[in-house]
Amino acid sequence: MADTLIFNPLTYDPAHFDTETRRLLRATIDWFESRGKRRIIEDYRSRAWLGDFLEFSAKEGLFATFLTPASATDREDARWDTARIAALNEIFGFYGLDYWYAWQVTILGLGPVWQSDNAAARDRAAELLSQGEVFAFGLSEKAHGADIYSTDMLLAPDGDGGFLATGSKYYIGNGNAAGLVSVFGRRTDVEGPDGYVFFAADSRHPAYHLVKNVVDSSKYVSEFRLDGYPVGPDDVLHTGRAAFDAALNTVNVGKFNLCTASIGICEHAMYEAVTHARNRILYGRPVTAFPHVRRELADAYVRLVGMKLFSDRAVDYFRSAGPDDRRYLLFNPMTKMKVTTEGEKVIDLMWDVVAAKGFEKDTYFAQAAVEIRSLPKLEGTVHVNLALILKFMRNHLLDPAGYEPVATRLDAADDAFLFRQGPARGLGSVRFHDWRPAFDAYATVPNVARFREQADALCDFVARIAPDERQSRDLDFLLSVGQLFALVVHGQLILEQARLTGLDEDVLDELFSVLVRDFSAHAVELHGKDSASGEQQDWAVAAIRRPVVDEARSARVWERVEALSGAYEMAL
Repeated sequence: MADTLIFNPLTYDPAHFDTETRRLLRATIDWFESRGKRRIIEDYRSRAWLGDFLEFSAKEGLFATFLTPASATDREDARWDTARIAALNEIFGFYGLDYWYAWQVTILGLGPVWQSDNAAARDRAAELLSQGEVFAFGLSEKAHGADIYSTDMLLAPDGDGGFLATGSKYYIGNGNAAGLVSVFGRRTDVEGPDGYVFFAADSRHPAYHLVKNVVDSSKYVSEFRLDGYPVGPDDVLHTGRAAFDAALNTVNVGKFNLCTASIGICEHAMYEAVTHARNRILYGRPVTAFPHVRRELADAYVRLVGMKLFSDRAVDYFRSAGPDDRRYLLFNPMTKMKVTTEGEKVIDLMWDVVAAKGFEKDTYFAQAAVEIRSLPKLEGTVHVNLALILKFMRNHLLDPAGYEPVATRLDAADDAFLFRQGPARGLGSVRFHDWRPAFDAYATVPNVARFREQADALCDFVARIAPDERQSRDLDFLLSVGQLFALVVHGQLILEQARLTGLDEDVLDELFSVLVRDFSAHAVELHGKDSASGEQQDWAVAAIRRPVVDEARSARVWERVEALSGAYEMAL
């Protein structure tokens, strides 16, 4: 019986989506499958630009259908629907991160446009999408990274009501081919935040100079320079504080995509790893007969299931967000930080099993092992997102508010709020529903109950011995606390989604045995921090738990893992 928890192109049937979405998802899968594994790997190895993929996308209207909000088009099937965007992220990740990247930076490039009141720019973007063009997001710079306070992209008044833009941007995906580049800069005649400007540029304009691809990859991550680029009223997307907010809110939209791309990478790699291990004979036995191999593959499997459950549930909060419900602002950096680092763990566990096979040039695994590393480092580092997550910790753990339950959101609706999020501040005032009922619903599952003890202990930590003023300036210490909090949020949404989908309790119990171990490991790490007080050290030791062992349960979960052997293999 096919495992319905892991994406399999051979059996995939997104029946929960509308007809056109199903057609486009299936057409995308079929395009990759028809190219075959050898061609996809060779394109990756030879760093070929993705022209044929973009040609396919243009022909099918893929980007235009998925990335044009309903407010910007009359097309019946076009909308910004996070659920189907997540599904496409997973498919792109499954076949190769280069394809996902061209799509991802198009999403980022569109963010400032769809947030803008500039009707001419919005119409231009919709038309470019319909023509199959890609977009780019000109934010970061070589000298400053993503420190937009320090931008050196300067807009000088031209005397006719417009500007001439001069400066460079660095690490800008699609900068070689974008029909529209959303560029962040500042005016030379206005000091402070009021001088910020987001404007639209065309990579084909004579004043736009492409310098180079800064990475050795099919992903064209460009450095470009503008030299007296003319910026007229129809090109200005945002000015002043609104430009700053548009930058941060665009990243809010875009960073979510990293989690489902990570999931797709892990799923394809898992088929290869389990199939290889099951058929590899060592000392007269299949590699999967060794207990440590079974543990590593089973841990990888349940971690991957956890990634999917958390991400699917986070979609619901994204789609249900509004001015009075901004819980997505926690779950978003969680998907970026927690899910993508879980992806690294999944690949590492499998790599320990496949060993040298993971380097072979004719495997997907070889590129998966490289590409999985990039996702925790894009759209803000793990540390940046952990620091962001910490802003929500006290309210989430200790001060819940009343909310109506959020349903599963697979409806064909436009997620319009994502482009009117408003000022990018006030995170400390965001409130959350009570996390405890999600755990109460599975109180009889042994390792959920064991993890609940640790979650309750963290509440005691925050209420009684939270970081003091000195420790609050010690980011190294705070990040350890952030890892503990992230685990509780991770577990909460996993349990909510498990309830909604009727997840097998064996899988859930095995998954939480891993989370219990993770919490204990982070508690030990906190214990060893230089600035940890005696009370905090005692707390850390007391928070360590041993997972509940059940050999029969583990054997049943292993059967699910072993059944992945041969379940999917991409045609050559």
